[in-house]
Amino acid sequence: MALAMAVAVTGCSGRHATRPAETTAMAGSSPERTCLVRAMYFESNRSSQDGLMAVGTVVMNRVSSPRFPNTICGVVSQHRQFAPGVMTRPLDPKQLPPAQRAADAILAGERYAPIGKAMHFHMASFKNPYPARYVAVAGGNAFYLKVGRRWRDDGTTGAIASRTPALVPVSTAAAETSATAESNAAFASAAPETFLQRLYKNATAGGPASPPCDSATGFGATSLACETDAEGR
Repeated sequence: MALAMAVAVTGCSGRHATRPAETTAMAGSSPERTCLVRAMYFESNRSSQDGLMAVGTVVMNRVSSPRFPNTICGVVSQHRQFAPGVMTRPLDPKQLPPAQRAADAILAGERYAPIGKAMHFHMASFKNPYPARYVAVAGGNAFYLKVGRRWRDDGTTGAIASRTPALVPVSTAAAETSATAESNAAFASAAPETFLQRLYKNATAGGPASPPCDSATGFGATSLACETDAEGR
């Protein structure tokens, strides 16, 4: 009994509890799982396992950051951060299983390794006018770290689980170039440095963003790059 009480108290002692305890509590059919599934469903190419896992990793990185809400639903429902209607639009049951499997893997502690600490992304073809350091392309999105003093040492962990889940294995850099990584075909056909340099060139071009921010993603999402530095996104 004493041990059980000690474990219970430890699990509630702070928002940065160990990842297994934190994520296991969110598993099942909880609202947190539903919010994570919705973020993946509307923000990534649903045929791309890597893309779904990448979006889920960004969500969890934000949950771990003091700059954002400390719950999944709080992060996903934050104003103008994810696709319009992400919490209310209808879902096609036939297209849900991939997002559900990826969400279960994320909640079990798995992460998409190339993302690291990144907390932002936009459609891969979007020309980001702001400075950024790109880390991965998956599911039709380009994932990046913001640059500048205000985005350093923000408390994100970027931790990557060491075990492989039963449903959705952790993707590695090598998996990015596999024949099954459909969404990353263009990325795999060129040297990573060349592709990322091209993205960075677009990011630092200094011209107006195109297309407009409100239609920056293929699923009607507002690009997470479309904000001023003062907005703190």
